[in-house]
Amino acid sequence: MTGESTASPLIFGGDAQTPRAALSVLPPLALYIHIPWCVRKCPYCDFNSHTASPVLPEEEYVDALLADLDQDLHAVHGRELSSIFFGGGTPSLFSAQALGRLLKGVEQRIAFADDIEITLEANPGTFEQDKFVAYRKLGINRLSIGIQSFQQEKLQALGRIHNGDEAVRAAGMARQAGFDNFNLDLMHGLPDQSLEDALADLRTAIALKPTHLSWYQLTLEPNTVFWNQPPTLPEDDTLWDIQEAGQALLAEHGYAQYEVSAYALPGRPARHNLNYWSFGDFIGIGAGAHGKLSHPDGRIIRTWKTRLPKDYLNPAKSFQAGEKALGNDEMPFEFLMNALRLTEGVESRLYPERTGMPLESLAEGRREAEQSGLLQVEPSRLVATERGQLFLNDLLQKFLT
Repeated sequence: MTGESTASPLIFGGDAQTPRAALSVLPPLALYIHIPWCVRKCPYCDFNSHTASPVLPEEEYVDALLADLDQDLHAVHGRELSSIFFGGGTPSLFSAQALGRLLKGVEQRIAFADDIEITLEANPGTFEQDKFVAYRKLGINRLSIGIQSFQQEKLQALGRIHNGDEAVRAAGMARQAGFDNFNLDLMHGLPDQSLEDALADLRTAIALKPTHLSWYQLTLEPNTVFWNQPPTLPEDDTLWDIQEAGQALLAEHGYAQYEVSAYALPGRPARHNLNYWSFGDFIGIGAGAHGKLSHPDGRIIRTWKTRLPKDYLNPAKSFQAGEKALGNDEMPFEFLMNALRLTEGVESRLYPERTGMPLESLAEGRREAEQSGLLQVEPSRLVATERGQLFLNDLLQKFLT
């Protein structure tokens, strides 16, 4: 017997009883770019966003983003970028010139897939036709427009800077600028919202013919104005009626639900978000950005960057605020909290491929979830039942050690 072995190297972490194999094929790689400034902070928002000054430090921030990316290049391992997502904040506050320099710098460092999806978040109050034509020429090929509601009293309650007419015009301007693939963000369960109000918003959105709709319930998050000064929200029965009627309306118009709050026309799901939910890898750059990076030896590292823009732009401070290697005992929950959001779930084989963990490490939690009616009895797939989708937190608890 020689000293060589055909078996994969084994990694131990967290739960030392369960071996983790090295990853023979790394997951797809995406890039998230966080631009943290907004015209005004919304009272429900718990994202890392900050009110913009009259003049944004575009040049300095682009320089910082590229320097930040340089420090993460060791985790690329020869992969190309399958998607890029500009999130915020309001990335559309940045000029096309600044975003163009940034995209050119990124492509010089990491190859782009031929069919790369590049999404930019935008708010109706920031739409300018010439600016969005220029964005499209840069190669940005998908927009995510933050509408939230088309009704003036609801927009005022949410602290939005646009009105309903501007929201409608924004979708038209997106098409005129050459974007044939765009998402509308819409919320329900708004202060004093009725079933009729919610469906009216959905009908208006559907009439604008987006390829994708993110339709989700307003929740009150800690460290927000709404958390400290809660508005009057609809009763649970009304929320349930809105959810059922809204899903039926979306299905009637060809929008298939593929994730808890995501609906798309055929062939138009958000590839960047699908990468998150299928435990793909992503580099996160920008103030407060998070990343998840796999390495051939089996290590899977979550990273997070310095949160405050002034600190992120301070050359005396590190871009990276911290990192955490995922232990074996955390892997079932980490994988499934993403994958089980998908209405079709994922193929079971994806778990060992993306985590290096044997499928048997899910066996106990899987058995309990199936017996509770939360997980489908389907050996080749990991997929929640309808009840499991409704009680996703209860389902995930089965996989916590």
